[in-house]
Amino acid sequence: MFDLFWKQVTTSVEEGRFAKLTMAKTIGKPNLRNIFVRPIYSDRDFKVSLKLRYRSPETEDQEDEFTLDEAFVILKPHLRKSFSSVLLFTTTKDVTFKINKKGAGSISESLPTFREI
Repeated sequence: MFDLFWKQVTTSVEEGRFAKLTMAKTIGKPNLRNIFVRPIYSDRDFKVSLKLRYRSPETEDQEDEFTLDEAFVILKPHLRKSFSSVLLFTTTKDVTFKINKKGAGSISESLPTFREI
């Protein structure tokens, strides 16, 4: 099911509609509070800024640039382990992927939060 959600992410990038992606709703109380993925559009290629935000002030937030495929490899293991939802923000709609306690995924759509990138 997450692969179907990720297809919407890649389509939004290809169409220039991708605004942001956020992993939220932590499972338990891990030190990792959020993961944010923001677009870096350029003439040559598309990269994302992937930021790991931590609860503890002693742990410094980490931010690096990756390709979309590299970001997928980093994000996927955090699902079900650290986070139960992923929110995709595009200029045409918001898409939420949630995993329930039994491990079943669901996708829902709502009106866009962002009108421009």
